[in-house]
Amino acid sequence: MPLLTRIRGPRDLDRLSLEELDQLAEEIRTFLVEAVSKTGGHLGPNLGVVELTIALHRVFDSPKDKVLWDTGHQSYVHKLLTGRQDFSKLKMKGGLSGYPSQAESEHDVIENSHASTVLGWADGLAKANQVLKRDDHVVAVIGDGALTGGMAWEALNNIADAKDRPLVIVVNDNERSYAPTIGGLANHLATLRTTDGYERFLARGKDLLERTPVVGRPLYETLHGAKKGLKDFIAPQGMFEDLGLKYVGPIDGHDIEALESALARAKRFGGPVIVHCLTEKGRGYQPALQDEADRFHAVGKIHPDTGLPIASSGADWTSVFGEEMVKLGKEREDIVAITAAMLQPVGLDRFAKAFPERVYDVGIAEQHGAVSAAGLATGGLHPVFAVYATFLNRAFDQVLMDVALHKCGVTFVLDRAGVTGTDGASHNGMWDMSILQVVPGLRLAAPRDADQVRAQLREAVDVTDAPTVVRFSKGAVGPAVPALRRVGGMDVLREPGTDTPDVLLVSVGALAPMCLEIADLLDKQGITTTVVDPRWVKPVDEHMAPLADKHRVVVTVEDNSRVGGVGSAVAQALRDAGVDIPLRDFGIPPRFLDHASRAEVLAEIGLTAPDIARQVTGLVSKLDGRLDGAPAEAEPARD
Repeated sequence: MPLLTRIRGPRDLDRLSLEELDQLAEEIRTFLVEAVSKTGGHLGPNLGVVELTIALHRVFDSPKDKVLWDTGHQSYVHKLLTGRQDFSKLKMKGGLSGYPSQAESEHDVIENSHASTVLGWADGLAKANQVLKRDDHVVAVIGDGALTGGMAWEALNNIADAKDRPLVIVVNDNERSYAPTIGGLANHLATLRTTDGYERFLARGKDLLERTPVVGRPLYETLHGAKKGLKDFIAPQGMFEDLGLKYVGPIDGHDIEALESALARAKRFGGPVIVHCLTEKGRGYQPALQDEADRFHAVGKIHPDTGLPIASSGADWTSVFGEEMVKLGKEREDIVAITAAMLQPVGLDRFAKAFPERVYDVGIAEQHGAVSAAGLATGGLHPVFAVYATFLNRAFDQVLMDVALHKCGVTFVLDRAGVTGTDGASHNGMWDMSILQVVPGLRLAAPRDADQVRAQLREAVDVTDAPTVVRFSKGAVGPAVPALRRVGGMDVLREPGTDTPDVLLVSVGALAPMCLEIADLLDKQGITTTVVDPRWVKPVDEHMAPLADKHRVVVTVEDNSRVGGVGSAVAQALRDAGVDIPLRDFGIPPRFLDHASRAEVLAEIGLTAPDIARQVTGLVSKLDGRLDGAPAEAEPARD
């Protein structure tokens, strides 16, 4: 009987010998490869934390002790050891989340899937324990990539201030976030001593420390001044101990006995402790280890033996953007690119290969990336900052007060905009068109197809006196949606053969095919419809109000929150222009959405062609009833 099937909770680990624990680790890796290859998911990070997770649950008593994960994509092993071994619907509707989930288990404390936040959470929980006089332990597991985020260092500054407040910080150091980490932690002490030599280590240490916020340069000067012994020159604990944090390590992150010993010492200490664990991303799975780009950080469905994808979905939005960036780079030497530790996921890998000196990976630091972009623009360049839509939320103040206030020509490219689905609530890019509406001068484009991605990206980088945003969806890009003509800056995608059409349907971005389907359904009900793609949804085109005034009702459809989104902006523009006609806005409701496929999420929230056509039909029927002097209920049903 496999050992894994006998594990129903963390305390079941207590009965296993060290030999059995090693066997369990191998069983878990086999399980992960077989399960995730069928569903897709974060494979590489979880293969790297098997022994570390086992040791954590042997030493600490979850859920009494709080084990927190940053980021949550490395929590699959934690799920297995806390009674969740059905991975058959991982990231699918009704199945396990790809991140910790409070709805799944009492062992999941925070649903953490945005990096660099766990130390702030841990600081707060440790303070609560102290105030309420609880003896619970707080353990924060953070990847070395997440330590490139400024929030992590803000938290460390506060954590180090309380020498008697128990808190264990486990640094999972695999030298990578998605790709190799920029300014990662030091290598194993023995490796440094035997292979690198003093001068080489000092050069590497200078590079690391000068990238470290707040304390880096002063600490390097202290080290270089030989005020510490040789041990402190070549050991990584100096950086942490100078912050007032007890340091344990480096520890072999695949040696369960060594891990347990180090974690037990940290648990007994009674103050903040860093346990530095060296792990190997993708460990035990050769296809992952051979993937230099990101060690199978996240995969779709793959052949478990080879690691090759089972099927190709064709061209996607990201690759279209990436290819156009290379073309722009050849045409304009002033264009540079910025990524926040996600060079390949946002499609900038080709640009980096073609122009390595013109791409900047700022680490998991979107706030810094936005401000740095403002500096690049002020210096005479045009930066293109490509980031997931959900992560731009983290840099809103910088977009507003640094880029927009200073009228900097910076282009933000938002990947995975709208409903993304399987990664759950934290990764849906459903807020960008709402929060960016309030930014003065900002211009926002929502391309409907690949041709418009190319065209609107070029329009965006031509703007030199304001921030521009180009947002597009996740996954495969569909066929081109041609325009019949252009009104102002807007494309008319469909128009009826009448001078008095019923509905002006404003289609936003990738929802154009669905909006054309809505128009077809309305046509069958005898409702004439004009479909227009505004292309640039902020500011609202000045021709929108005159066009709307020729219709009886306006309907907006967007892959964004209904609160403060494009529908709200269009409604305000119509009011300002004195166009007083009914408007109905369709979009994402203001709630966090459970993980499921994009199609399932859209169906659940009623953002489908039949749902929208049914409601628009009802609205027009009510208008017909009032115009005829009869109540809406008296309107005969349409076939």
